Amino acid sequence: MDWSAFYHSATFAYIVLPLLIFCSRIVDVSIGTMRVIFITKGYRWLAPLFGFFEVLIWLVAMSQIMKNLSNVFCYIAYAGGFATGNFVGMFIERKMALGVVLVRVITRTDASALVAHLKSRNYGVTAVNAEGLFGKVKILFTIVKRTELATIIETIKRFNPQAFYSIEDIRQVSEPVRVSSEAEPAAQGGLLRMVRVGK
Repeated sequence: MDWSAFYHSATFAYIVLPLLIFCSRIVDVSIGTMRVIFITKGYRWLAPLFGFFEVLIWLVAMSQIMKNLSNVFCYIAYAGGFATGNFVGMFIERKMALGVVLVRVITRTDASALVAHLKSRNYGVTAVNAEGLFGKVKILFTIVKRTELATIIETIKRFNPQAFYSIEDIRQVSEPVRVSSEAEPAAQGGLLRMVRVGK
């Protein structure tokens, strides 16, 4: 096969090259999304490594764009790859579920069953009495791995379906501490004892 002729053919210019640019943009934008996530999560060595490959792939794609400024299909492929790359990056991040999150639950109903269930599953829970718009409420705090978040939300809905809950990303947390039944009163005063102990 005459590769030189194929390189200068219409098939390469209007099909193969835009497809390559499209795929390159998906890869580099996905890597960029992961790089930002690694920065926010404190992965100081992975973020620069991903940044290197992100820029390298971007330069390759841009060099092809600059060589084919009259090819509108390259522009469409570049923009389409960027949009798709954002989606792919978010999908990968959701599947990886890195780090830990703080789950805050506010409920007006009795939360003793929910607290007991979480503790029986070895989750640390801090319960605080508070005053809401319509009276007294109970606020629960627990820190869990993001991989376990779906299980926690399902548990909240099962025991307190009317409860309001919010989730916050946490960049760093101290070493997990197991809270025994004797230590519960002391644990009510701080968030450092809310981390689930790994099995």
